[in-house]
Amino acid sequence: MTWDHPRGFDPMVATARAWQEQTGVQIVWDKRSLQDFESFPVEELARQYDLIVIDHPHVGQITKEGCLAPLDVAGREAERAAMASHSVGPSFASYDYAGHQWAFPIDAAAQVQAYRPDLLDGPAKSWTEVVELAKAGRVILPMRAPHSLMSFYTLAGNLGTPCATQGDELIPEKDGVRVIETLRQVTDHIAPDQYAMDPIAASEAMTSGDQFALMPLGYGYVSYALDGFRPHKLKFADIPVAGSRGPIGSAVGGTGIAVSAFSSHQEAAIGYAYWVASEATQRSIYAGAGGQPGHGLAWEDDAINAATADFYRATRASMQGGWLRPRHDGYMAFQDAAARRLNAGLQAREAASDIVAALNALFRESR
Repeated sequence: MTWDHPRGFDPMVATARAWQEQTGVQIVWDKRSLQDFESFPVEELARQYDLIVIDHPHVGQITKEGCLAPLDVAGREAERAAMASHSVGPSFASYDYAGHQWAFPIDAAAQVQAYRPDLLDGPAKSWTEVVELAKAGRVILPMRAPHSLMSFYTLAGNLGTPCATQGDELIPEKDGVRVIETLRQVTDHIAPDQYAMDPIAASEAMTSGDQFALMPLGYGYVSYALDGFRPHKLKFADIPVAGSRGPIGSAVGGTGIAVSAFSSHQEAAIGYAYWVASEATQRSIYAGAGGQPGHGLAWEDDAINAATADFYRATRASMQGGWLRPRHDGYMAFQDAAARRLNAGLQAREAASDIVAALNALFRESR
């Protein structure tokens, strides 16, 4: 089971076809919506599927439930070491939890910025530039849960006050207030329908008309940088800087390939997982089918960058300076509730301190 977008589905189908040609083992991929991918219980999927594409914040929950098979099997240490040494930012480490590797990164992503090169001379370098474009109605910001919270996280990290991943407080009040006020400099100038948009919907809006020139924060989708994918192309760049230390703090996303603990074909499934996450597959079949690789050598590949208007090189600093979300059991419910609470507060013009207090209370409950 993977997620419903050409970036998430097409490379899995292509690699499954090649794997069957090599090994005789058939893999049939299903897909689910991005919203489902971000919230649907992994245990339920693990009881239906041998292979599952997951998001790293699920690992605390799946460890408690025992629904995935650890991939750190004996005899394949060198392959895992090669993946780890070429990790894009903390992607590989994001699936390492409680002493085991629960997935391998096959898709690396963090919040970056996207812009229309035919409408802007270049990307925004600073948050001040973003605010000016927002006032002119040229900015789109995907605020559908959980993406509003991801922007909160990214701004917190970029301002030098990253949110906590442990303990009982997500962020100190004064730091959280500053983040809310920074976010409001843009959300005060966006239309209400952007609270129903995820990065896919925002990218679609940017490439189908000429109103929006910039998405300052959102998970990058390499598909929109490809020739012919949509009427207009997007270019991607590192996040605009709100703080003083460059493009750091971006909330890391991406996906990993995992194997069900309930599968009766674990050995075959684990073999495919190692193969699809390897350098050779990531740089060839996976990227060639429109995938957004999770292997660092694919991100450095000249041909892959040439075909995507330097998508990978232009966003690499945001990945390398990325911030990993909490991963404890209970986090996934918090992520959804906190994003919805943040949106309610922003739309109701609540005091920033009240919003921060509510987020901290939800974080304590999740622990």
